[in-house]
Amino acid sequence: MPALNSPTAPGHLLTTRSVPAAESLEYWHDAVLANLVGMDIRTAGQTYDAAMRNQAVGDLRISTLECDPAEVTRSPRSIARGDGQYVFVALQSTGVAQVEQDGRMSELRAGDIGFFETVRPFRSRYPERFRLKLFTLPRALLGQDEGDLRRLTARPLPGGSGLGRMISPFLERLADTAGGCAVPLAEKLARSAVDLLAATAAEQLGRPVQELPGAHNAVLLRVQQFVRWHLADPGLTPAVIARAHGISVRYLHRLFEGEGRTLCQWIREQRLEECRRALATAPADSVSVGLIARRWGFTSGAQLSRAFRSAYGQSPTDWLLTERHRRATGEVR
Repeated sequence: MPALNSPTAPGHLLTTRSVPAAESLEYWHDAVLANLVGMDIRTAGQTYDAAMRNQAVGDLRISTLECDPAEVTRSPRSIARGDGQYVFVALQSTGVAQVEQDGRMSELRAGDIGFFETVRPFRSRYPERFRLKLFTLPRALLGQDEGDLRRLTARPLPGGSGLGRMISPFLERLADTAGGCAVPLAEKLARSAVDLLAATAAEQLGRPVQELPGAHNAVLLRVQQFVRWHLADPGLTPAVIARAHGISVRYLHRLFEGEGRTLCQWIREQRLEECRRALATAPADSVSVGLIARRWGFTSGAQLSRAFRSAYGQSPTDWLLTERHRRATGEVR
């Protein structure tokens, strides 16, 4: 994971190391108030080592924080200042967060995701140094009313769960790289992230995800990620994929109507790309088309060869010979 001062993670950096140690805690209070919301921060000592990188991407504000142990409280006094129009979605990268809101207490560990309202008090205790990715978005974008949001807070989505395994890596990568993307791409990724977070909120509340505004993109992203993880399974059928996501096969096919290819065509393309990559990186004396085919969900080398020739106009072996010649001669495609 890139460090906060890495050139691969651009954004506005705030760090307590920019001020004298005796002023570090007061500086951090001011930085959190100015860039997040008003919170009280209690620490074991009078000095504090912390850094925060902020970036605005579309409707999202993304903050990456790396801090010493502390207890953070959003008090009624802070809320009265009127800065509670946002929802926090916290992705715990390292360390542990012991969180409390709306009468619930829970714990976030690395990879876990939690929702927090800023219009009501909350408390987070970090017993060890930690890294946190915090996504701040307007409350309305989650598509949930006040009562639903109250049921959602401080209920962790484990990073190891089916949904968590899909969403956590995407959010982690977005926080690390969005600032280095071209603006149109970054904004598109931010919209996808908002759709995914809205879908996550709906699933946590037991709501039908496909009824949400923007749900099409959110479900499509999750389906595509699921397919990539299961490309090696020759039994990856539309029925299996639909069942894993709680949607109908008909709705699943509708998701791909705007992609310029059917679901089955898209799966075949992904498998062919993985096979082509495996062919290109295999040692010259140990290429087995049949083994590579079965590794990526084809039932045999012959099936892969037919699909490969249809897509690229060559057999896998002929393509590999051409590719090796191109590399040996430095030929540019």
